[in-house]
Amino acid sequence: MTAGQWQQQFSDLLAGEHSTTGDQVDAGARLIVFDPEGVEVFRAALARHHRFADSDQTVWIRPLLGGGDTGHGYLFNLGVARRRSLHWKSAHFVDGGVEMDLVTGQRARIEPADGADLEELTRWDEFTNRLTSDEDAALRSLDADSWQGRYA
Repeated sequence: MTAGQWQQQFSDLLAGEHSTTGDQVDAGARLIVFDPEGVEVFRAALARHHRFADSDQTVWIRPLLGGGDTGHGYLFNLGVARRRSLHWKSAHFVDGGVEMDLVTGQRARIEPADGADLEELTRWDEFTNRLTSDEDAALRSLDADSWQGRYA
C-alpha cells in the first residue's frame, strides 16, 4: 500500500465519504489510541479537517474535546479542542479504517464514527456554523497551537 492510498482513505473518513445515505454529514471519523500493550488510552471524534505535513510523517488533526451545552447551544472551547499531531512510522488499512504505528510506540486507529462519537461530530458541525469565515479558515489551517479568538 502506498502512502497516497492510506492517506486518501484517511481523508475520506474525516470527510464522511463513507456515508450510507449519500450525505457526508451523516458520517465522520473517530480516533482511538492504544498503548504499546494494546490498551485503549484515548478516544474522540475528529473534526473534518486535517493537514499532512510535507517535511515528515506527521498529520495534524483536531480531536473534538471541550464541548458542552451552555444554555446558548452546544459550544466548544477552542482552547481545549486544539490541534494534535500523529507522527507515524507506518500505516495500513484495517476494517474500513486506517491504523498507524506511531513513533511513540502507540498505535492510532482512524475509523468510522458511530454512536456518541458521531453525535459529537454533529454538534461540532452545528457549532462551526456559528464561526465567521476567518475563524473557520483559521481552524482548518491547523497551524497554531492556541486559539486567541472567540470560544476560547
